[in-house]
Amino acid sequence: MIYRFDDYCLDIDRQELRCGETPVAIEPQVFDLLKLLIDNRDRVVSKDDLIAEVWRGRIVSDSTLTSRIAAARQAIGDSGDSQRLIRTVARKGVRFVGAVQGDPAAAETPAPLLPGKPSIAVLPFDNMSGDAEQKFFADGVAEDIITALSRYPSLFVIARNSSFSFSGRHVDIKQVGRDLGVRYVLEGSLRRSANRVRVTAQLIEADSGNHVWAERYDRELSDIFAVQDEIAQATAGAIAPAIDRAERQRAARKAPASLDSWGAYQRGLWHLGQATAEDDAQAATFFQRGAELDPLFSGNYIGLSAVLARSKGT
Repeated sequence: MIYRFDDYCLDIDRQELRCGETPVAIEPQVFDLLKLLIDNRDRVVSKDDLIAEVWRGRIVSDSTLTSRIAAARQAIGDSGDSQRLIRTVARKGVRFVGAVQGDPAAAETPAPLLPGKPSIAVLPFDNMSGDAEQKFFADGVAEDIITALSRYPSLFVIARNSSFSFSGRHVDIKQVGRDLGVRYVLEGSLRRSANRVRVTAQLIEADSGNHVWAERYDRELSDIFAVQDEIAQATAGAIAPAIDRAERQRAARKAPASLDSWGAYQRGLWHLGQATAEDDAQAATFFQRGAELDPLFSGNYIGLSAVLARSKGT
């Protein structure tokens, strides 16, 4: 979506504000605030709305809110005196009152196709410490998780450059899934106090928004790199089984006729795990269907071999 008002245009896909053809420097947080006001220009946006959407519920001071609103006004040639585009409503909030034209043409980019196996994007972790230096630690944890997950052949992991393009932005997980073509998104945060660090992480199914897994890690920072590596390995080690469980549940929700090769493989594994003759026959059916859908995926052939070995008592 591109919003046009006065001589300005707010390009949502490119995260860019332009005056005519000239880019206007704007902080990511101020961009999100301006987008929120324009999206909700039919009503007054309250202080609570701003905190929930732009600061994601974090506690912020009134002076911070005021400075960000002032920065948004300055970016679009407005001011607190004129309030020509952004108007303050006493004791209620703020509202965008300029005439806006929305152009959806820029949003008609087809979403990337999902790969056959489960795919995941690891977003840059939020630095909740109030110390800009800790951003390097937060980014390092996310990068190490990407590296660790890349070692799992059953996962398709989005490259750092793609997932880190969302750094500093308030993101919609469903939109991230569509933009990057992934089924799962890992997001997290880091908070440091004195010589302790707390890292939280949560795995979300992109298309439904359901939480698949979440964990919190509290550590002493005796060796920052050792802690970073430990948290990354622990997180990656927990995510892979969590995705495996989620994929089996996802496959179980689908009708057999709509399964892809990976889904058929997951359904076959579930039946194989029941260890009965009837389930073995069902497993063989799903593995065979998966092999027909994707002859290059070896998992279904391995499953068929397991069924055959069990039937022969070996």
